[in-house]
Amino acid sequence: MSNAVTKLCVLISGNGSNLQAIIDEISAGRLDAVVSGVISNRPNAYGLERAKSAGINAVCLDHTQFEDRESYDSALKEQINTFGADCVVLAGFMRILTPEFVDEFAGKLVNIHPSLLPKYKGLHTHQRAIDNGDTEHGVSVHFVTPELDGGPVIIQSRVPVFEGDSADDLAERVQEQERRIYPLVLRWFSAGRLSMRDNKAILDEQELPETGYAND
Repeated sequence: MSNAVTKLCVLISGNGSNLQAIIDEISAGRLDAVVSGVISNRPNAYGLERAKSAGINAVCLDHTQFEDRESYDSALKEQINTFGADCVVLAGFMRILTPEFVDEFAGKLVNIHPSLLPKYKGLHTHQRAIDNGDTEHGVSVHFVTPELDGGPVIIQSRVPVFEGDSADDLAERVQEQERRIYPLVLRWFSAGRLSMRDNKAILDEQELPETGYAND
C-alpha cells in the first residue's frame, strides 16, 4: 500500500456506534485513515447524522427503491467507487451482499459480527448464546467472502455470559468490545499490515489462525 492516507467507506443500517468509534479514533490521531463516505440502506439510520456532524459525505441508498438485490448492489458498488474507497467497512449493514459485489471488493471488504465465529452466523446471536447456555460470547471481525459470515477471521474478543443476562445485557457488553477491536483492525489495514490471501487473513506476513489474532 502507498503512503497515501487510506480511504474508508463505511456501510451502515442503524445507529452507527462503530462508525462513531472509527471517527473518534481518526480524530484522536490513532487511526491514519479518512472516512471518505458513509452509505446507509435505510433513510432513518442515525449513523447518517453522525457522519454529517463529522463533515463526512453521507448517502442513503434505500434498498426498497430497487427491484432486486443485484440492481441494488450495482448502485452500491458505483457509489463506493465514487468515494474512492480503499477499504469497505460493514458496520451494522443489514444486507446480504451478492457474490458479484463481494468478489469486486475481495480483500478490501471487512465486517464485524456479534459472535465468536463460526458460532452463530446470521441474526439474534446474543439470544442464541443465552439459550444454549454458553458461558462466553463475543465478537469477530472478518474479511467478507460470498459465504454468509464465513470469511477468514481477523480478530475476536470474548465476553462472559452471566446468569440472568438478557440479550440486551449481552449486546451492551459485546458492543463495548466492538468499539475497541474494529478500529484496531482498520489500523492494521491502513498500515499495510493486513491482507487476505487464498481465503486466509494475513497479518505481518503471517497467516492468522481460524480464530484470528490472539487477543486474550
